[in-house]
Amino acid sequence: MTTLAADREIEHLMTLHPKGFDLSLDRITRLLERLGNPQDRLPPVIHIAGTNGKGSCAAFARALLEAAGHLVHVHTSPHLVNWHERYRLAAEGGGKLVDDDVFAEAIARVAKANQGQKITVFEILTAVTFILFSEHPAEAAIIEVGLGGRFDATNVVERPAVSVIMPVSLDHEAYLGDRVEVIAAEKAGIMKRGCPVVIGAQESETALEVLIETAERLDCPTVVYGQDFLAFEENGRMVYQDEDGLMDLPLPRLPGRHQFANAAAAIAAVKAAGFEIGHRAAERAMANVAWPARMQKLTQGRLVDLAPKGAEIWLDGGHNPGAGIVIAEALAEQEEKNPRPLILISGMINTKDQSGYFSAFKGLARHVYTVPVSKSDAGVPNDELALRATEAGLSSEPVSSVANALMLLRDSWDGPAPRILIGGSLYFAGAVLDENGTPPT
Repeated sequence: MTTLAADREIEHLMTLHPKGFDLSLDRITRLLERLGNPQDRLPPVIHIAGTNGKGSCAAFARALLEAAGHLVHVHTSPHLVNWHERYRLAAEGGGKLVDDDVFAEAIARVAKANQGQKITVFEILTAVTFILFSEHPAEAAIIEVGLGGRFDATNVVERPAVSVIMPVSLDHEAYLGDRVEVIAAEKAGIMKRGCPVVIGAQESETALEVLIETAERLDCPTVVYGQDFLAFEENGRMVYQDEDGLMDLPLPRLPGRHQFANAAAAIAAVKAAGFEIGHRAAERAMANVAWPARMQKLTQGRLVDLAPKGAEIWLDGGHNPGAGIVIAEALAEQEEKNPRPLILISGMINTKDQSGYFSAFKGLARHVYTVPVSKSDAGVPNDELALRATEAGLSSEPVSSVANALMLLRDSWDGPAPRILIGGSLYFAGAVLDENGTPPT
């Protein structure tokens, strides 16, 4: 397999700079000044923070804007298979992942401007986002926060068109704190005085209070899920409601009831950012939205071919207890419509609450195969992960790979074709897409 030029640039950066996050805005601000402050020359920015649902909200916002005929840049992280996935540049007919030569040149230019100063690779790649988005024409830029909010490298945009806070729950406690109100305060750090704010569906009243109080203190025009807008299912359709009235829409292409709230937050955000979205455009967006490794149905590929005949295979990168709950609910919905035995194939990393994730599937999953996460040195050993699944009340066994799990299942299965969920980590989900031969495009 040919190594891409951008990959070589990033690999070189990895040897020069510390891995991981070092939450501060000093280094990125210094670097951006040397680059002429490209973050000040962006199209209207939709800036999205939150623990879960950020990427789905970004995908819905992109689908809405593109369905309405707008040119849109999108920055998301992490990537699943290739670094290029983090940068989708606006194009007629729909945004395209950045070309390798354009990406490599931007990385080299930013690295040169940094002059070897202490910095993280994520900060350099965030500066690359601003370079790319400022130099290619678009009418909107959707930017997902990497970690937290207040000190995330993306939080140098002074006047976003809208700041969006998706559901807040415990995650990345080592960086953000171990109480939901502390994490909510970090996420609220992307709010800017007087700029519109959209607050997505919150499970925690405490988190919601912190977010609303922050928005009020900064005099931000604010709309809140459940108070100012909402979405619900009625007669096999999704109904979106806000002060402008109702929109009767098809069910989103992304499965699971949790996606109603994500879609609603995106509609509210796009409207708050000043864009008009007609009913027809919203219908197209719900039908066309795509977000890999978030309840993605795998229908073909090298791994799919190893599964029991007729098996239904889903891939999801959700990796914390909050994500486990919404994934389990989505699978319970599938079970109601079309009953099948549920089997999990899970890989996780050691910064996550593994037992908390598995607990969501108690009484739903028949068995769990635990596998190593090959693309992360933080992967939990498969035998240890099996213990965590057992602690959560699930039948489990460690195996060496996803391929082996599927073949074991195929050779021993006797009954109706199973429903298989592969997931537990975005790194793991990316490795699965790569091995299956179906990377994001």
